[in-house]
Amino acid sequence: MITIYHNPRCRKSREGLAILEQSEQEFEVVKYLEDHLNANALKAIISKLGINPIDLVRKNEAIWKSDFKGKKLSDSELIAAMVNYPKLIERPIVINNNKAVVGRPPENITTII
Repeated sequence: MITIYHNPRCRKSREGLAILEQSEQEFEVVKYLEDHLNANALKAIISKLGINPIDLVRKNEAIWKSDFKGKKLSDSELIAAMVNYPKLIERPIVINNNKAVVGRPPENITTII
């Protein structure tokens, strides 16, 4: 099953959702700003993406700039920040079984569907 972690207010996330809709495959939409991820779920996603937690952080968000920028944070502290402030999570994230991509650019999604 394909899952998209989606923010309807984000243009790139909407473009990613459109790619999935056009694929005609079944998928689940998780609005992660409403249905918050816990630390274990976020760790699993990061593992599937094959990246470090810092690579999933949206560094232009106001909360990042005001509370976290310039601080030396451990991976667990970064994950806690994203759990507490889900706006910090890069989007969209699409998972297909054990493969995952960040849909930036949205065409990345086509590599796993």
